[in-house]
Amino acid sequence: MKSAILPQVRVDPELRADLESLLRDGESLSGFIEDSVRSAVAYRRAEAEFYARGEAAWQEYSRTGVAHAADEVIGEMRQRLESRRKQLGIAQAKTR
Repeated sequence: MKSAILPQVRVDPELRADLESLLRDGESLSGFIEDSVRSAVAYRRAEAEFYARGEAAWQEYSRTGVAHAADEVIGEMRQRLESRRKQLGIAQAKTR
């Protein structure tokens, strides 16, 4: 697949100077911008999926009227997290 070019973005000289001052060794301005765009795309995709799951849950609740107490859900999530930590050999974090 051929690569494509993103549109040029005009920024204040101060912003460009700030950005250039923060580039890591061997990192180019183009590479930084590409990484930033990839991160933003991944974030937006995750955000859209999150909202879609929330909407589906709301529709299911509206249809059935079945809900789960927050304490039950959080407890189950903590159990899953602790199980995964044990699996990975990670010490348990202190909880409130």
